[in-house]
Amino acid sequence: MTISRRPLILGAVVAAGTLAATALPASAASPMGGSHSKPKPTVVLVHGAFADASSWSAVASRLQKAAYTVVAPANPLRGLTSDAAYISAILKTIDGPKVVVGHSYGGAVITQAAAGDASVKALVYVAAFVPDKGEQLGELGARFPGSQLSDALQPLPDGAGGTDLAIQTAKFHAVFTADLPASTSALLGASQRPISAAAFTDVATAAAWRDIPSWAVVAAQDRAIAPDLERFEAKRAGSHTTVVDSSHVVMISHPDLVTKVIKSAATATS
Repeated sequence: MTISRRPLILGAVVAAGTLAATALPASAASPMGGSHSKPKPTVVLVHGAFADASSWSAVASRLQKAAYTVVAPANPLRGLTSDAAYISAILKTIDGPKVVVGHSYGGAVITQAAAGDASVKALVYVAAFVPDKGEQLGELGARFPGSQLSDALQPLPDGAGGTDLAIQTAKFHAVFTADLPASTSALLGASQRPISAAAFTDVATAAAWRDIPSWAVVAAQDRAIAPDLERFEAKRAGSHTTVVDSSHVVMISHPDLVTKVIKSAATATS
């Protein structure tokens, strides 16, 4: 694992949807009667395409044990514009400081959703798309070689005259979950949530990483998003970067590492 820093500055399965827990008080006085510590931020975990909120279960449980309040909303996967608006609305319902985490396509969603939100103290990108204003994910994803995703996708009707995209089940393990057991991968492939094709053509309208400190986990064996793209994005955003020898689903195969990075972001910005 290599770590670079900018100067200055699925285990148990949970239900898809919103996963939340009330944290233990983080502001209790010390045994010596010292001053109260600052409350811990709420951690918001946003999943990506071909997945649901249960993909965060191993990380969420670890954060809860460390007394963090965790919210894992259901990302609609209907397009960057509408998904970002939905997650932005969810963020506004959560009081206090927040650390917002995005995996894969969820990284693009939080990049737009958190823009201008002063309560978001840190962004964490996990094997993620991190677009700049004016970029499209389809173009961004094709900028570096290494992704096998486009060749693995199959179109599906969305029921409203449009097109959804899913990963062919025969290719799901190789492209998405190569470091998970085949049986686990088969279950994830069978239960994947398709994403609207519009997600790859919508234009990003904001880039929260330009104003909010960010952390990034780069998956060196990712075949869904090219690792070189993840490195480029992290460098461009000035992110505190951790590189791990992992497939695309690093939060499932390396939950301890991802949890550690999230805690680091929370501590550094509290």
